[in-house]
Amino acid sequence: MILKDKIALVTGAGAGIGQAVAQNYAQHGATVILLGRNDKHKKLEKTYDLIQQAGGKAVLVPMDLEHDLGLVPEIVKNLYERFGRLDILVNNAGDLGALTPLALYDNLLWDKIFRINVTAPFFLIREMLLLLKASEDASVINVVSSVAFKGRHFWGAYAASKAALANLTETWSAELEKTPVRMNTVNPGATATAMRAAAYPGEDASTIPQPNEITPLFLYLASHYSKKERGNHLAARDWMDWTP
Repeated sequence: MILKDKIALVTGAGAGIGQAVAQNYAQHGATVILLGRNDKHKKLEKTYDLIQQAGGKAVLVPMDLEHDLGLVPEIVKNLYERFGRLDILVNNAGDLGALTPLALYDNLLWDKIFRINVTAPFFLIREMLLLLKASEDASVINVVSSVAFKGRHFWGAYAASKAALANLTETWSAELEKTPVRMNTVNPGATATAMRAAAYPGEDASTIPQPNEITPLFLYLASHYSKKERGNHLAARDWMDWTP
């Protein structure tokens, strides 16, 4: 229960890594705010039900990060009135876009990928900064990718947007150095998610880690054990055996 009484917000909490992290945080005592699209499959509600059934606490915030960023100030107001602070923010939601040569990349799709992968995390951090500073020990975790640190052909907007998010993390971290808010990135590596399947359709998902297997790093960064971590880029595969 190392996150007992913590308030955590996880984006993209309806499936994959976001769902696994949300469940893990709730298991360790946090109240988890589940933010994401509640599509026709009701994925966000399923995450909520899983947490409730396990005896955890969760709050549903259905929101489309591509179109609904204007709702964030109202969400911040509601969080302040209900909790007075935010201890953990995980910017996990992301969009792969198209794996295609840059010369052929669709303009509107490029804008969409940057809006979801870069603008949304920036806006969420900025608007929730007062809530984060109200915490005695706040952690922001931005999910990136291996292609953020070394460009790879055909990864286009996804690679560029994750590189921008990594840089944004370093900038925010430096600016927040004298505050209770620390910020780091997590590179999940190969993980059995729908996005991974879209990028590597021929891959056997049973040969790579499942989302719940990479949650130890997210737990570490959310906990008091990581107070000295600032502006670092950490790989989940290096922390799979970590326990409090």
